[in-house]
Amino acid sequence: MGLQVVSAKIDATDRKILRELQANARLTNQELSEKVGLSPSPCLRRLRRLESEGIITGYSVTLDDEKLGLAVAIFMSVKLERQIDSALVAFETEIKKHPEVVDCWLMTGDNDYLLRVLTPGLKEYETFLTGTLTKIPGIASIQSSVSLRRVKSSGSGIL
Repeated sequence: MGLQVVSAKIDATDRKILRELQANARLTNQELSEKVGLSPSPCLRRLRRLESEGIITGYSVTLDDEKLGLAVAIFMSVKLERQIDSALVAFETEIKKHPEVVDCWLMTGDNDYLLRVLTPGLKEYETFLTGTLTKIPGIASIQSSVSLRRVKSSGSGIL
């Protein structure tokens, strides 16, 4: 039995709503309805449907990592000794405990995971690497790349 991918059924108006909310999730329903060309009631119905169908999974704010004292972004490629379910679950369970890891992706290719780690500086990164990450059982290798600067960050996919 194959895996079925179900695409959400959204139209051009739904996409307008989503684009506007991506740009500013603090819009009132009145403001949103004006921007997308709907009256408030149909706009709110569409918004609630997008939420109930799980297309909108939440609302958040964008933070400036540097102003929060997290000036160093490191991308880490992690290879596990074994790629079996129990090893993957154990690694993922452990990595979720560490707030320095802000993103963790299971990957194809030479490495099993790609992590994005934020720290105040390189000394704190070294402490995280040597005192925490290398202590997680089952890791075969770790490769790190320090980001010089962010060129683009758009959150979700193109609408």
